[in-house]
Amino acid sequence: MRTNLHHLLEERADRSGERPALSHQDVTLDYATLWDQTRRTAEVLARLGVQRGDRVAVYLDKRPETVTAIFGASAAGGVFVPVNPALKGAQVAYILGDCDVRVLVTSRQRWEAMRDDAKGCEALAHVVLVDGGPGLEPTDGEVGLHDLDALLAAVTTDAPVNRDVIDVDTAAILYTSGSTGRPKGVVLSHRNLVVGAESVSHYLGNHDQDVILAALPISFDAGLSQVTTAFASGAHVVLVNYLLPRDVVRLCARHGVTGLTCVPPLWIQLVATEWPAEATASLRYFANTGGRMPQATLSRLREIFPQASPFLMYGLTEAFRSTYLDPAEVDRRPDSIGKAIPNAEILVVRPDGTPCAPGEEGELVHRGALVAQGYWGAPEKTAERFRPVPGDHADWRTPELAVWSGDRVVADEEGFLYFVGRTDDMIKTSGYRISPTEIEEVAYDSGLVRDAAALGLPDEALGHRVVVVVSPSGESLDPADLVEVFRRQLPRYMVPAEVVVRTELPRSPNGKFDRVLLREELTR
Repeated sequence: MRTNLHHLLEERADRSGERPALSHQDVTLDYATLWDQTRRTAEVLARLGVQRGDRVAVYLDKRPETVTAIFGASAAGGVFVPVNPALKGAQVAYILGDCDVRVLVTSRQRWEAMRDDAKGCEALAHVVLVDGGPGLEPTDGEVGLHDLDALLAAVTTDAPVNRDVIDVDTAAILYTSGSTGRPKGVVLSHRNLVVGAESVSHYLGNHDQDVILAALPISFDAGLSQVTTAFASGAHVVLVNYLLPRDVVRLCARHGVTGLTCVPPLWIQLVATEWPAEATASLRYFANTGGRMPQATLSRLREIFPQASPFLMYGLTEAFRSTYLDPAEVDRRPDSIGKAIPNAEILVVRPDGTPCAPGEEGELVHRGALVAQGYWGAPEKTAERFRPVPGDHADWRTPELAVWSGDRVVADEEGFLYFVGRTDDMIKTSGYRISPTEIEEVAYDSGLVRDAAALGLPDEALGHRVVVVVSPSGESLDPADLVEVFRRQLPRYMVPAEVVVRTELPRSPNGKFDRVLLREELTR
């Protein structure tokens, strides 16, 4: 019975343990071996004191240990927190401190780069290094450093698995940016993840002969979904830490990849790459998420992969996955985000919760088993986004919560949905959601600016192009100096593409920066 995330892997190990489960570089693990390593990792975490509900952060690039740490945390009864490997030390430390991470699984190089930032993480008790080796010493007498291989060597093959956790218990916390402030931790249950994996693998038609290339970050809900949907169907996952487009092409040819999901900026790079016949022959479907795919890019992909079905998808971290467009409808409505995925319902409503008529713009509301549990430690933000399902309900029933997405959409006469825009100032670029506040705080902390407003301007390739408008704190400001500050303190995808220097920034009557006017002026 699949009630916990790790059951996806455990079940496949029991049924078809000899089949390939995971490949990375020159190593391929079958399901039996991967489950054995996962179970051993769970015992390692238990011996380090991880109990039901304790948080285990995984700050690694994609490698087998990343997967065994995630599923091992589930098997130990803990909660995994995947951290984007592109983040810098201060941002990682914020996540560790925000959700009181007890154990961090990372590499020696990453830990050395962030150890000073982590000193304020009071709950952090253990750091497990996947490449630790000899000579490990506690950071300051409080945080224990451990070599993962040494810990695994001490675990027997019949390591137990936690059986007390049920499907509504918390399984994961995925951090995502909103329109203001620091990233929020979206709390997902085992049920969210298992049902999401089963739903997505169903409409993609995944099966045990599929080979899925995991090209997106596992800290990204769509990237995690590549792994969970594969294990739900017994497919083979190939991990790639994306470097160059030709790496994706090479792996597609080498492993006979049948399924590939990317965000628009990556697809745009891939269509400009030469695809030999051996790299395209096996592809059964390709899928897009994280923003609208340009029509020219979609057309070129269909030329490169004439036998592959195109799936255009839309998702919310707060609901894991939400909609997809049936490939049979792509020619008729290529701009649509489709309809609800299996076992979900999507509503389009007015501000008062009443349903919109076809063609009338409204807010997208997602209800069903994939709705997350809320934002970690943020009851007010949770109450803003997770609200009762609109409509009439019997007074005897406990209110059902839905995700009010903040996205503006329109449904046509046949129920197909079309994305219009956001109701807030959130920036969405390269599949990532960015809070303007995160960029603005770095600008202010530099001491170089008096005012700062970060904006997302429309971009065909990226979704949004990040621009920051500033006024200098002194007589003048060289934009290059501020860009260098951003590069040092922010991951690459958050670094503004342009810094615009103005003497004053326009303000609205309430005294806030007039972002609407700024966007209009910068897009003329």
